[in-house]
Amino acid sequence: MENQSPSISKVGEKYTADQIKVLEGLEAVRKRPGMYIGDTAFRGLHHCVYEIVDNAVDEALAGYCTEIKVLIHKDNSVTVVDNGRGIPVDMHPTEGVSAAELVYTKLHAGGKFNEEGGAYKVSGGLHGVGAAVVNALSTWVKLEIKKAGKVYSVKFERGNSAGPLKEIGTVEDGTTGTAVTFKPDAEIFEILEYNYETLANRFREMAFLNKGLKISLKDERTDKKELFHYEGGLIEFVEYLNRAKSTIHKKPIYISQSREDYEVEIALQWTDSYSEVLSGYANAIATPGGGTHLSGFKTALTRVLNAYAKDNNLLKGIKSNLTGDDMREGVTAIISVKLPELQFEGQTKDKLGNSEVEGIVNSLVGDGLKSYFEENPSTAKTIIRKAVDAAAAREAARKARELTRRKSVLETGGLPGKMADCQEKDPAQCEIYIVEGDSAGGSAKQGRDRRTQAVLPLKGKILNVEKARYDKMLGNAEIKMLVQAMGTGIGKDNFDLSKLRYHKIVIMTDADVDGSHIRTLLLTLFYRQFPELIENGYIYIAQPPLYKFKKGRSERYLKDEKSLENFLIENCVEGSTVKIDGEKISNEETVKLINKYIGYHKNIDSYDNHFDSLLLKTIIQQSDIREELLKDRSKLEVELEKVSKILKDQEQETLKKYNFNIVEDKEHGSHLIQIELQTTARNKKLKLSPYFFESSEFFDLINGWDGIKKYRTSNFEITNEKGNKKEFENLDDFSSFVISDGKQGAYIQRYKGLGEMNPEQLWETTMNPENRTLLQVKIEDSIEADQVFSVLMGDNVEPRREFVESNALNVRNLDV
Repeated sequence: MENQSPSISKVGEKYTADQIKVLEGLEAVRKRPGMYIGDTAFRGLHHCVYEIVDNAVDEALAGYCTEIKVLIHKDNSVTVVDNGRGIPVDMHPTEGVSAAELVYTKLHAGGKFNEEGGAYKVSGGLHGVGAAVVNALSTWVKLEIKKAGKVYSVKFERGNSAGPLKEIGTVEDGTTGTAVTFKPDAEIFEILEYNYETLANRFREMAFLNKGLKISLKDERTDKKELFHYEGGLIEFVEYLNRAKSTIHKKPIYISQSREDYEVEIALQWTDSYSEVLSGYANAIATPGGGTHLSGFKTALTRVLNAYAKDNNLLKGIKSNLTGDDMREGVTAIISVKLPELQFEGQTKDKLGNSEVEGIVNSLVGDGLKSYFEENPSTAKTIIRKAVDAAAAREAARKARELTRRKSVLETGGLPGKMADCQEKDPAQCEIYIVEGDSAGGSAKQGRDRRTQAVLPLKGKILNVEKARYDKMLGNAEIKMLVQAMGTGIGKDNFDLSKLRYHKIVIMTDADVDGSHIRTLLLTLFYRQFPELIENGYIYIAQPPLYKFKKGRSERYLKDEKSLENFLIENCVEGSTVKIDGEKISNEETVKLINKYIGYHKNIDSYDNHFDSLLLKTIIQQSDIREELLKDRSKLEVELEKVSKILKDQEQETLKKYNFNIVEDKEHGSHLIQIELQTTARNKKLKLSPYFFESSEFFDLINGWDGIKKYRTSNFEITNEKGNKKEFENLDDFSSFVISDGKQGAYIQRYKGLGEMNPEQLWETTMNPENRTLLQVKIEDSIEADQVFSVLMGDNVEPRREFVESNALNVRNLDV
């Protein structure tokens, strides 16, 4: 790896403990985590990864880092590795601990606060809480630093050092960097599972924003991996965002200007779509709340385009100036600013607040756009023609709205004829179910709670608003019905959230292809025309049960495969007596044991995707190969010989051959195991490193095995209510029997559509607040959401085909 960024000059050559400035400690972080990361659910969990990656990106902005690697481990711990300068390891002059420990145990400690001779000229880490907050909110953090030819390591537990910084190995001179591994604390976070796509979208953005920087992401849970690397920077970013759209000019407009310590970089391109995509960034940090940089851009764009249109007599037939909305219709723009001191509104860096930025962006972008349009008059005229068309459509929509108002179609007083309203008038207590067709509508109307639940049946598929202008949308009967029912009105000037009649708008469609399409059309409508409903958490998707279990007169509805599996175990052991080696155990203990057995085997079998489960099973169940043993080569050779013999004895049955090689690992003062696996299908090269043996994934496997190993060769006996007794010589056979017996005499139905349920079943499973499951619709990434809707609902076929092909393997239980 090279340590020089191709596009950014180095600053602050010296990066030592003297440059680490401390402002305060960690006291409040675990007590009020939401103040620092937004929340303790999905957003906050991913924010922790962003904080560590942002620190590495700061090294890239300073000119010292060219590559960042992110790994999601099977236990949802995360490792971030960069090839920057490495966090300082020398003792801090006033704090009495190493600078590395200080950065991770003190709030507002870092090289970004030292104004005189600081390590960073430009940084996204304004608040200086990233590393310390992640440490405070993690069960453990392991830090490894390569600096001055040596490797250093230190571990933390819930914010506190587990021991001092230690030197653990050596590396070649000139090799530098930092590796951070952390495990989010289950006592803090409600959600512990990372979403690959969410992280991939974020890192893709970072790579676009930092021209030439390489960011790789690997998910060890699925073996999925991607490399994000763009030499074209923002130009490639805009082209990527517009890949599913038809552009009206060939190349994105690119402007890069600077004034003193401020840098402004923008890329923009118009498409034939009817919505705008504006994304702002400050020091490579996304600002979904907008801010002064976006305000400056909008002002410059409106001013320059109006001036050009007037000067070139391009506004014939338009009575007034073009509005900002007219000019931004169909535009995709990335606005990136870099400045010395960021001022954000809110701790989660949502909106840029630097007042001076608005004027600087307005001036620099205005000058850049003016020059571009003078040099490219045909592009300027094409853009203005689209804005003129938008203005004409805006006027047509105004007239259409007035006409429909006169006919009382969009007035909030009336309700659609086919709709069944609820009796309650308080919106906070009211729900509306949007269903497809009169058949499902009839069942829902009969099954609902009339006091709080309204039902609106839609006839067929609504208009695809991705392909329609506002005036066409107002002419669609189904959309008119929906607007009437909600009561909010529609359009920027007419929408009023306070008039919303229902605070739960539930999309309830079948699980077949048509149902999925209708659901997507409705989500497109809400995303494009009623984003406030999504932002305020008012849109939900109903989740009917996937399975119905029926045995005799008994019925049970189960939401997914895991629930079905657990129920089958309970169904078998209920009323039965189970003995292990003659000792009676409770039904609850039996269920737990079989779930442990199934969990362990599912966990270890999952390694077949990227490793070999048989080898792993043998090492765990029949050897003493663990982290400590790797440091002793002679003992490792003995254990590896034992594993090799066990696998060789099974060769004829498994058709697998294993060759082992032990390699010294100087960095960690240990050894790693290289494996060459030969099968009838192909050969694979595998590796077991010290890191794997100290990972949470390995400990999970060990704990899973420890939970069942003493029962593997036990004798099991189960006697049912009728006195019928069965005996088994091991846990494998007993577990297989329990699952199959749970299905005995039962009818298991997998539901495909709402029409298969009568009103009582629909109420009990999908509409009853005590039993139902609803999915709340949230937009975590507005850029990627725009992409998905453009790909799925736009005119371009090729991007949609690519999307379907790339996601086909992720589909399960497809009903066609």
